[in-house]
Amino acid sequence: MQFQQLVSFLAIAEEHNFGRAARRLHLAQSSVSLQLKRLEREVGAQLVARSSHQVSLTPAGEVFLDEARQVLELADHAVAVARAVADGRAGSLRVGFNFAAGRLVLPPALTRLHAEHPDLRVHLGEKRSGPQLRALADGELDVALVFGAPTAAGLAAVPVCRVDLVALVTDTHRWARRDKIGFRELAGQPCVLFGREQCPAMYDELRAIAGRTGTELDVVAEIDDPLATAVTVHARQVVGFASAPRWHQTGPAGLVTVPIVDPVPSLVIHAAWRRDDDSLPVRSFLQCLGRGADHSSAASGRGRADYADLSTVRPLGVARPAVPGPRSGRPLVEARPARRSE
Repeated sequence: MQFQQLVSFLAIAEEHNFGRAARRLHLAQSSVSLQLKRLEREVGAQLVARSSHQVSLTPAGEVFLDEARQVLELADHAVAVARAVADGRAGSLRVGFNFAAGRLVLPPALTRLHAEHPDLRVHLGEKRSGPQLRALADGELDVALVFGAPTAAGLAAVPVCRVDLVALVTDTHRWARRDKIGFRELAGQPCVLFGREQCPAMYDELRAIAGRTGTELDVVAEIDDPLATAVTVHARQVVGFASAPRWHQTGPAGLVTVPIVDPVPSLVIHAAWRRDDDSLPVRSFLQCLGRGADHSSAASGRGRADYADLSTVRPLGVARPAVPGPRSGRPLVEARPARRSE
């Protein structure tokens, strides 16, 4: 059974006239009649009763008409969906994010994405940066919002937002009422670090600054979970570290954060994707990510946040590691030397 046979039958059934059906389809009347005969032969039943005065459907034709309409509507829908996916207006997108990205950049980006592409289904998953990058490389994610620039050859990334790291102490600690501490004051102070496998960017940033400033960190434990870090800080009266957004509103009772200065340790949130993925959903998300950034973060006390403008993303070449600015041709956020991500 051919698609054109159903189209011809539908035109005959709705026009009740072979001539009008032929004109509607821009076909010769003989061609429409031939399509109907072939259809009736394949169905094995007469669908249209013909006379010199009128054309009407047989009982079998009435039933077949309802089914044929559904088939044609499904075909039209399939075409519309395929075109929407090809245009980037529909389909699915798998986005991973860490806590800071979920607080600062993801909500406004998704609001804009939904407004511009309401048929695009987005599947979200919160993970630390290390697991995100592994999922991205394995094809389980389309975009990852991670700390630090990925170093894997198959991944591209653009800097989106910079956030500060802060010291985490108990409210009885001698630093609890300080407005800030100098990084060198960490020398000899028992502290815990987030495990490098889960958070390489934070680990490398703190170790790198310690090396540059000649500060010897007294690391008593490496922990893979933020809540476990908080529990350890509270129980052992040591210093922990966290991104400022994480503890702005969600810090547990009995703990406070203290800004670190001279220098300020910070992490850059990057949007990462596979270099060979030039799909429209990915490009659309990156465009919305730049235009939807929450620039109010620094003013609200969540730590410094310098945002990139990704609105100039046009098609993202699979070999380009960053989206250039509209004039300078360089990334609009100047990230620190590429480090492995959280």
